Amino acid sequence: MAELPGAVTEKPHVCPKLGPGPASSYYAALVTGDLRSLQLFTDRYHEDVNRVFEVGQKELRWQVKSLASYGLSGLWSLEYERELSTPLCIAAGRGHAGCVHHLLRRQAAPDLAPGGWGALHEACRGGHAACVALLLEHHADPQLRSHDGRAPLHLCATPGTLGCAELLVNHGATVDLPAEDTGDTALHVAARHCLYEHAQLYLARGAGVDQRNGREETPLSVLCGQAPRDPDGCLQLCRLLVRHGADVEARDDARRGPLHKACSQANYRLVHFLLRHGADVNAFDYDGLSPLGCVLRAAACKRELQPHLCVQALLNHGSQKIWPGAFVKVLQSCATVPEIIEILFNSYSQIPVAENWAEAVPEEVFQQHLPFYESLFQLSGTARHLQHLCRFAIRKKFGGECHRLIPLLPVPKPLRDYLLLEPVGAVL
Repeated sequence: MAELPGAVTEKPHVCPKLGPGPASSYYAALVTGDLRSLQLFTDRYHEDVNRVFEVGQKELRWQVKSLASYGLSGLWSLEYERELSTPLCIAAGRGHAGCVHHLLRRQAAPDLAPGGWGALHEACRGGHAACVALLLEHHADPQLRSHDGRAPLHLCATPGTLGCAELLVNHGATVDLPAEDTGDTALHVAARHCLYEHAQLYLARGAGVDQRNGREETPLSVLCGQAPRDPDGCLQLCRLLVRHGADVEARDDARRGPLHKACSQANYRLVHFLLRHGADVNAFDYDGLSPLGCVLRAAACKRELQPHLCVQALLNHGSQKIWPGAFVKVLQSCATVPEIIEILFNSYSQIPVAENWAEAVPEEVFQQHLPFYESLFQLSGTARHLQHLCRFAIRKKFGGECHRLIPLLPVPKPLRDYLLLEPVGAVL
């Protein structure tokens, strides 16, 4: 067995795979938080508080080799897959503060981690602040690394772990300590899980707002790359990061900025915010994709997020349009989101409607959005109306300032909406 962390230097006794008997009863008391039984085992029977339980073992472990072939292929590992734990880890991971206190009074080693996770990791992962407080009072290392190189602060990844995070930083945990496997800091973790109060805590303690992880992502970049499960919360956290100086143009190792990532997630709230704060609307990543290309690529599978609002915002901020000859590809990928087709089509002065456009739209999609596609294909061989040509001329004059200047025009709101490419369900 590898050398164990913490103050314990002797090789601990490993209790074999649990079966009927005292060890099983001892383990059950830890799992259920039965303090009275635990006291009985440790006081009367002198059970070892630093005993290592083998709570799971598989003699052969299947290692996946490839998921690309039909079915799973792989091989059987000749190594044992063992799951080891200690009484303190078991109790802390289940939030049994009374048991944790008793074990620590009986000299349980707070940093013992034979299974790769210390008691602090387990307590933080479960959001058990009372257990975290007890462990820190008994000198548990707030920066103890797990088997994959994460400190307890990296495990504070849910709203219920805020109390744990506060205790850790108050006991000297470094907020900018990078995880060894990903390079994430605690602020990256907060951004990944949209934890506003955690981020506030770390920034108040001097966290680097533009610290890079192993993929060269800043916390803002990580935030923008997450699916918007809580759109308002994501926007609030985005504002917090930018208010603390986050670079809206920070690129990762694929040259993708926060705007690329927000567009890939069809998060129009973040797209609007980033554009207002100077994000480059025409930046290209290593694959040659602009933010507009990112949202077009993702639109079909994110229709419920209204990706057309991202397209509209980008064009009103001066995004370069798709090459007209490639418009049929947009039809193929975005046919189920006709609002995008309408907005893009209306951003040009004139695009010849080709015969193969109708073939790019599946029949069921055509029937589902019949009024729109009929209005589009009826333009084959015809010129656009003078009203549209005037719209195009105004937009060309304003350029990338359409979003700012058009709302200032002394015209009725429906006309302003028309100039800003608001979709109406038909090509007019």
